[in-house]
Parts: sequence; C-alpha cells; structure tokens
Amino acid sequence: MLLGDLVATSAAVAATRSRKEKTRLIADLLLASEPDERPLVAPYLAGRLRQRRTGLGWRGLRELPDPAAEPSLTVAEVDAGFEALSLLAGAGSVAARSAAMAELFGRATADEQAWLRAVALGEVRQGASDALVIEALAQAADVPLAAVRRAAMLAGGATYAVAPAFEGVEALAEVGLTVGRPVLPMLASSAADLPTALGGFADREVAVDAKLDGIRVQVHRSGDEVQVVTRSLDDITARLPEVVDVVLGLAADRLILDGEALALDESGRPRPFQETAARTATSGDGLAAVTPYFFDVLHVDGRDLHEQPAHERWAALEALVPEQHRVPRWRGTATAADAAQEFTERVLADGHEGVVVKDAAAAYEAGRRGAAWVKVKPVHTLDLVVLAVEWGSGRRKGWLSNIHLGARDPDSPTGFTMLGKTFKGMTDAMLAWQTERFLGLATGPTDGWVVELRPEQVVEIAFDGLQRSSRYPGGLALRFARVVRYRDDKSADEADSMETLRSLVR
Repeated sequence: MLLGDLVATSAAVAATRSRKEKTRLIADLLLASEPDERPLVAPYLAGRLRQRRTGLGWRGLRELPDPAAEPSLTVAEVDAGFEALSLLAGAGSVAARSAAMAELFGRATADEQAWLRAVALGEVRQGASDALVIEALAQAADVPLAAVRRAAMLAGGATYAVAPAFEGVEALAEVGLTVGRPVLPMLASSAADLPTALGGFADREVAVDAKLDGIRVQVHRSGDEVQVVTRSLDDITARLPEVVDVVLGLAADRLILDGEALALDESGRPRPFQETAARTATSGDGLAAVTPYFFDVLHVDGRDLHEQPAHERWAALEALVPEQHRVPRWRGTATAADAAQEFTERVLADGHEGVVVKDAAAAYEAGRRGAAWVKVKPVHTLDLVVLAVEWGSGRRKGWLSNIHLGARDPDSPTGFTMLGKTFKGMTDAMLAWQTERFLGLATGPTDGWVVELRPEQVVEIAFDGLQRSSRYPGGLALRFARVVRYRDDKSADEADSMETLRSLVR
C-alpha cells in the first residue's frame, strides 16, 4: 500500500467529526490493505509509529528536503525507514540519523512529509485513537467488538489483534494473558474530590490507594527472567535493576505485577518526578535509586487473576509482596468517608500526589479507563501569559493551537520567562476565538509554524506539578498543563510570577 493512500485516509478521518464515518474510513483502508500490511496500517491510522523511539525531534525535523512530485513510498518502506532510525546509536549517529531522515522524507510528497513529521513527533491530530481503530477492525473483520477489544487489551494494543481478528472469533478467543507479553495497564477516571469519588461506589467495599508520582511499571517474571515495562509498554528492564532484584526475591516463579517505581530522599519522601523519570532514559549511574511499590497482581504461578475480583488479587498481592514494597492502602466501605479522608491527608502529607479509589469487586480491565478506579489529586492553577502560538495540524489545521506559556519575570529582558506549551483543554469554540485573538496580537509574520505575540493575553492553566528543566531559561517546566479558561479580566501585569512558581517548588 502506498503511504499516500494512508495519508489521504488520515486527512479524511480528520475532516469529519462523525465517529461512524471515521470508523468506516479506517475499516475500508484495513480491508484494502494486504494482510501483512495491516499490523502497520493499524497503528499509523491511530497516529502512532510501531517504533517506540526514533531519535527524531522538532530540531531535526525543522527543515525538510524538497518533497517528491508523485507518491512512491509504501507503508512497509516507511516502517523500515523508521526502524533503521530507531537502531542508530553511538558515535556518528547524529549525522547518520540526519542523512537517513533526509533520504526517507525526500521520497515523500509534501502531504506525506507533513504526516510523517506529525507521526514522528506524536502530533497526528485526526480524532482517531486505538479505541477507534479497534472498532474499525471489528467492522472490517466482521467480528464482535468485545472480542477484538479483549484481545487488544491482553495483547498490548490494537496492532496485535489485527491478525487474529481477520482469522475469526476463535482466534481472538485464544489471545490470553501471557507472562512475558505486556498488557495495556488499567487506568483511572478522575474526580474533583474524595467525597465525589467515594459517592460513585455507594456503600460497596473499596480501597483507597496512595497515588505515587513515579514511573508506572508492569513487571513480568518467568524463572530468573524479569521484564520491566512502562505504561506505554517500553522495555526499561536494563534501567531499573533495583526493581529486578526485588522481584527476583519474591516467592513465585511466574508472575505479573502492576505498580510504581519511585525515587526517595534520605527521609523516605518522594524526590522530584523528573529524578524518577530520568531512570527511564538511562541506567542508574549517578542518578537516584528507585524503590518499587506494587498495587496489583495479574498472574501468579499458573493462575490468572486479571478477571478475578480486586479483593482476591489484593489478597494474593499481600501474600506475595512484603509491605515495604506495596503501595499504602486503606480498605473499608465507601460510606466511611472520615476514615478515608484521614488516610488521604496522611498520603498528601507524606509528599504523594493524591489517592485512587478502587472497587473491591472489580476485575482488572486492561487498557480501560472506567468507573472502577477513580483518582483524586489536588488541582493547581496559574494565571500565565501567552507568548507565542503554533498553527495546528490534522483536525486543527487552519487554527492557532499550541500556546507558549510564560510567567512574569523582572529579571528577563522581555519581562516574561517561558514555562512550556499546551494544546490541551481547548474546545473548537476556543480554538476559533484564540485564532482571531492571536492574529491580532502577532508581532511578526503569521505564515510560519510559530507566531510570536505581544504578551497581553492571560490564560488560566491547570497543571499537575512543576519539574526542573534545562530546556527553559527559568529552570522550571509545567507538568501536564491544560487550559481552564482565558482571563480577559486580568492584564499581563497581574499574571503569576516566577517567584510564585519557585515558592511552589520550595
């Protein structure tokens, strides 16, 4: 299949808001693909590469070679090109990566280049996710959606359910939990506060877990072999030997555990998140050690537990993992709000980011974000100034989308210091409004990727925390920033300052 056909479908998917039409378009392309192409087409239609890392970033993709006049690239050739990029490392890899990128992108048309850059950066905006691809796969293969969804979750994503889906229901049913094959993690929905979260469980038995601000880890053990993966299923076994040692010390030969790895200071309090996160990028030399904390177990010595009630899994976890390596947990009925609140306050006082309320009767729903787990954490907001904005792509093409955020800083020559970017939390109405507003604030050309602005518009930003950063001049960056609302009632002089942010860190 030509990449051009896939890019055209991606554009059509982005252009419609109808979920039914998006599903039909994706299903049609899957049917048009050769069987050996479908496992590549599926993640591409979800806006992802098969490769976890390619070494390509904004800087390397800022200037592209002249585009090809006619489509010629196939999806298989694109995959081979990105695979070669992912394997480059060591001396001379920067030059080799630049040359390989130029060769791959030089064979692409202008539209294909735009899509390749977006998918390499994880910024394909087409309103299609793994969940939508799973629906389309069920439609294309004419098999029950529930069967495809189950197989995808247990196999680690839609990509791995493609072949069995086209083989039929029996092949899908044969996909099961396998030690050594990572599954998509169960996720939590959100609640504004603990009473709201508890209220969703009536008078049922629940657990309230400490929400640790660490690296989500799923650990598989088979004999002396241990595999540690992240929530995105990246293999980081070699980077977390402390986790491997703890799991090898457990009294089980085959198991699958779910938990967090967390860096602690000398007093046992969590260190800044980026110190923990740094361990996913390199080995531990010179970096803080991490401690694993587990909150669930999916398999123990031949017994699958993922479909069992949570209280049975918790009992198995307590029998297997010593307390010092289990996430702090309170158990009781959802009506015991005072006791749950007291536990939550202790968790926050210990430096953790919040709690997760969990239904004691729920199965482990791999890859799902449902009502069985509900997270609660304090929401921080800041009033910041928009310094620049980027033109959107995919469904946001033609709108000014990704905003650059700054805090007041009297020590900066411009009076503001940048803290990060976000395109999250924006409705279509907001995108339309801010496009008109920001074009009126532009201080230079508006036909480039980034539009510089007069620092006048204040925006209220919610964020999960602050982390130290060498990328931004103030040394700080926002974590998971999203727009709450624009503050036309405030001037830039009333925005929050760098000193305010530094006080939050302190």
